[in-house]
Amino acid sequence: MNDWLAALARALDSEPALIRVVVASVKGSAPREAGACMLVGAAGLHGSIGGGNLEMKAIGIAREMLAQRAGVAPRLDRFALGATLGQCCGGAVNLWFERFDSADAGFVSEALAARSRGAAVIATELHRDGAARRAIVTRGRPLPRSGFAAHRAASSAADNLLAESAATPRAVLVPGGDGDRPILLERADPARVPLWLFGAGHVGRAVASVFADLPFDITWIDGRANEFPETVPANVTVLHSAAPAGEVARAPRGACFLVMTHSHDLDYEICRAILDRDDHAWAGLIGSETKAACFAVRYAREGVPAEAVARLTCPVGTREIRSKLPGAIAVSIAAQLLQLLQSAGELTAAGPGHELADAGEITRPPGAQSARG
Repeated sequence: MNDWLAALARALDSEPALIRVVVASVKGSAPREAGACMLVGAAGLHGSIGGGNLEMKAIGIAREMLAQRAGVAPRLDRFALGATLGQCCGGAVNLWFERFDSADAGFVSEALAARSRGAAVIATELHRDGAARRAIVTRGRPLPRSGFAAHRAASSAADNLLAESAATPRAVLVPGGDGDRPILLERADPARVPLWLFGAGHVGRAVASVFADLPFDITWIDGRANEFPETVPANVTVLHSAAPAGEVARAPRGACFLVMTHSHDLDYEICRAILDRDDHAWAGLIGSETKAACFAVRYAREGVPAEAVARLTCPVGTREIRSKLPGAIAVSIAAQLLQLLQSAGELTAAGPGHELADAGEITRPPGAQSARG
């Protein structure tokens, strides 16, 4: 679940109550990372904490909590995956269970508004008597000093979460001084990277489809309105533009760009606009090494700095996948971006020179993906 807060808001519109189950912390090997979550309601499930016996056990606990009256206390349970649940992962996880109903809609709306203005963290403290305290933390709104037992540790952890990018751990569990009153801190913004996709041809459509369940927020741009499908995934925003290159300026700082239009000249123009900005996390151009070399020569003649040109990856995709099928190309590009995301440990660039690690160069060894010459 890439955007748990929005999913919770939508679910509360149709469900009288929900139990949110969060992987609060992980020790050793586990199916999902800290921050992974699911919503359990009477009408069904949203999201996953990794499946298997752990998820089945969590669903059972959540349904027991749903059966109780409003005001049921949050709980924090520890599960040894191997010894208790028979899962071969062998690690241990702490799961946080918390009930939400119509009485919480105001807090959810406030959190959505806070994150629309910038990074936000939600802090929830669990008291031994069953009470819970919530707070929204932003860069201009620190964790309240009153009411939170482990204030110093929680405040420091919240500041770290606010400073990090969307790819870093989404949740931190801060224990109380004596094991009492633990505090769960979570990023409120979606765990997605802005990806600006230029081109709605056969490969562009495959990319939009393959990336539907990946942590990317896609802006899909083309000058041909009839090329877009009637429906697109929830993480895709269609932008019909007569001047696609001009849209580059609208992308947020630290965005990723993927260029694959129907025209080499248009590709060139879009890539030039990206290189002129030079504040992107990653930029990829579909095509062959010959195309890459031609673009590099032209950019050099126009005075584009060599270090800027070197930040344009062409061909795109992993070296291991050589198929020219649109779906295979899309999978290859997805694998490349996920690998870079993992190696960099961040999705949003801090500025020039802080692009995704090993972002590649405009030319690469044979075997990389090229869909067009």
